[in-house]
Amino acid sequence: MGFHRNARLGLAGRRALVADVESGLSCRAAARRHGVSPTTACKWWRSWRGATVEHRLSLACLEDRLSRPHRMPRLLPSAEQERICAARRSSWGPRLIAGEVGYSHATVWRTLKRAGISRPPRQPREQPRLYEWPCPGDLLHIDTKRFVRFSRPGHAVTGDRHVTGTEKRQRIGYEWVHSLVDDHSRYAYSELHRDERADTVTAFVERGLAHFATHGIEVKRLMSDNAFVYRRNGSLAELLARQRIRHLLIPIRRPQGQRQGRALPANVETRVGPRPDLPLKRRARPSTVTLAPLLQRAQTTQLTRRPATHQPCPQPTEAGQLELAGRPDDLPDHVAELRGEMPDAGGGVRPGRSSRELRTGRDR
Repeated sequence: MGFHRNARLGLAGRRALVADVESGLSCRAAARRHGVSPTTACKWWRSWRGATVEHRLSLACLEDRLSRPHRMPRLLPSAEQERICAARRSSWGPRLIAGEVGYSHATVWRTLKRAGISRPPRQPREQPRLYEWPCPGDLLHIDTKRFVRFSRPGHAVTGDRHVTGTEKRQRIGYEWVHSLVDDHSRYAYSELHRDERADTVTAFVERGLAHFATHGIEVKRLMSDNAFVYRRNGSLAELLARQRIRHLLIPIRRPQGQRQGRALPANVETRVGPRPDLPLKRRARPSTVTLAPLLQRAQTTQLTRRPATHQPCPQPTEAGQLELAGRPDDLPDHVAELRGEMPDAGGGVRPGRSSRELRTGRDR
């Protein structure tokens, strides 16, 4: 079993404990030295003393045993356990077996668990069939790959995850790469389109077959998955019938039988022919993205904002804090009143009121 999760001593500590007892220490003294109870020290000493030489060399006698009791009087007989296990081998579950053998399904499950057959063995995963046709053009694989369009580099490049509301409302959309891959030469022909509709797929296949014909490759078979655009495409079926090309479909839910279009050669250099860039075959349709510059209104003039300064926030004005340069005659009335220099009607200067008096006057 090994060790339980709350074990105080490991194998090395238990071996050192029994070595101290062998050297002449008592079990109580050895327990005090290693920080365990005398009962634990006596348990490991008895286990060591009654073990064989092989168990001592492997230290198997110092490992924790299972908590299962030595005797289980209510345990099912061996014949009943074998009968339950034989019924399990007929792919029955615990409840079905319980109705046949006459025991509760919990007892049946524990019996199957003890025998290690409570769950059916997992079937090994079937390996994909590896094949290659002898001549170029014997079989072509067709598939698509969808890519998300973007208006600016993503956060992996810029480190900025912020997305504005305008960018969310643009709904730029997706692009599909349609690919034809030859099974023998691994030569691939791909185009970039804005959709994967029936007319787009048919036109792509027609151009791809013409491209392969320019290289002297006569296509005989075309394999695709069970997508609706391939399986129920009438124009594609007419094109293949006119070209005398057999259309093959992979088994449902079995992509192992198809060499995917995105599984292009891993090396940078092509094996056959050039590798040009993928042009966008159809121009972008008018949408909110393409018409946005035309419909955008002229920017209205905005008031020039004052440059930001690192000055402290202004505080409420108090009497005696204003020290303005200039003549007293140039001061505004409210400033002069705060400074105590408000001229009276006779041309003299009367003393001004303090800020407390001004606030008191407003409260009244």
